[in-house]
Amino acid sequence: MRVEREIAGFAFPFAAGVIAAVLTGGSPCIIKPTYHILALTFTLSSALLLLHTARRDWNPAAQWCATAFCALSCGILIGISGKEMGVSAVGADGWLTRTAEGCAVRMQAAIDSIAFTDNSTGGILKALLTGDRSGITPEVSEAFRASGASHILALSGLHLGIIYGIVSKTLSVSGNSTTMRRARSVLIMAACGLYTLATGAGASITRAFLFIVLKETAEIAGRQTSLKVLLTAALILHLAYDPTAATDIGFQLSYAAMLGIAYIFPYLKGMWKNSWKGLKWIWNSAALSISCQITTGPLAYLYFGTFPQYFLLTNLLALPLATLIIPAGLLTTVLSMAGLCPDFISKGTEWLTQILLETLRIISLM
Repeated sequence: MRVEREIAGFAFPFAAGVIAAVLTGGSPCIIKPTYHILALTFTLSSALLLLHTARRDWNPAAQWCATAFCALSCGILIGISGKEMGVSAVGADGWLTRTAEGCAVRMQAAIDSIAFTDNSTGGILKALLTGDRSGITPEVSEAFRASGASHILALSGLHLGIIYGIVSKTLSVSGNSTTMRRARSVLIMAACGLYTLATGAGASITRAFLFIVLKETAEIAGRQTSLKVLLTAALILHLAYDPTAATDIGFQLSYAAMLGIAYIFPYLKGMWKNSWKGLKWIWNSAALSISCQITTGPLAYLYFGTFPQYFLLTNLLALPLATLIIPAGLLTTVLSMAGLCPDFISKGTEWLTQILLETLRIISLM
């Protein structure tokens, strides 16, 4: 708990400083140099306060204020620097990025080559697996939007989390020795990193990748982690590397959703005391959806002017289906690329995809 509080005590003021600096407009000749001087002054002075030997004798409130002051100052400085230099993680070029993008292109071509009965199936699979939404028809897009399921089409932590689970389960047969666990963690991070680059390294999926890197690094070091620590540490790293991500809607919604899961979901989950697994699963799923909606709903309304009325029903029905479709679609695509995909696998994937689409169509008409 102490580690969670200390990291959060730095992370949230730091994020506030970065966001304030990045979003602040004005004259480059007047405001930016002024902010530079203030940020440098605040950072140096607060760092001296934190390093002073008398800090150990301060009361908790004074320590918290000094930490928040330092974090806010560092955030402002990094935000200004990132804004002026145009630092952005998205669009980074290199042989690894090109290789990953080449894999995505081959996956898209493989999906296009599969003889699905309904043309919408391929478009949905390409969006779910590679982030390419060019094959989504306006009618399908409207069904997802009206039902409040647009987040399923946008690559996010859900998608990378499923890939992470598949890779972890596949590599789990390698054994449980210390050496194999460490090697497995490295391979998992490499596979998830390649997938992140292949899909464009958007803000939401980058956040999920940072979670995985932090979790697996802790595993290698033999340390325990919690969701709150992962959230706050990832927030610091993400903004430190790419301050301009603070303006990305996907970034804001992704971290807002995780904020709800980390800080609200445990309380809602604990309200249900019934031990029957069926009802408990329904309650946990509903609590998870409500927690995310509490923190993302205001942002969604601010940006899009809408609020999904049936978000609870949509998430209870659509998310389990999407969780099945992604690994099924990945299996179908990989086997098709190898020329070994049985007809019943591709038909099963299409069947699941059409059930999802029909479910969303019904909800959108309610």
